Amino acid sequence: MKAMMVLVATMVAGLSQGALMRGATAQDANIVAGRAYAVEVCADCHAVLAGEDLSSRLGATAFQEIAETPGMTEYALSVWLQTSHPTMPNIILEQDDMRNVIAYIRSLDRRP
Repeated sequence: MKAMMVLVATMVAGLSQGALMRGATAQDANIVAGRAYAVEVCADCHAVLAGEDLSSRLGATAFQEIAETPGMTEYALSVWLQTSHPTMPNIILEQDDMRNVIAYIRSLDRRP
């Protein structure tokens, strides 16, 4: 899973930094709603809370680690969340949920 994230981040790094998710901006996102969605939907497999580093499902990357992956932009997360993964259920997020989850994941980045 980590290799997949790095691959996606690398692919996206070459794209324009001004690319936005279907016209949405970070200001449209709700971090609290994204956290609630992650706890409800994603926490069965992923460690989703700040400071958690051990997911309950082997191979499910912790959201903290995702947030701190170099090159992990809003756009990279959008691509990643819309791409099928063999070890992940095919969850289709509504655009608002996706923006909120992305904002939440990005809020977990502790790097300076």
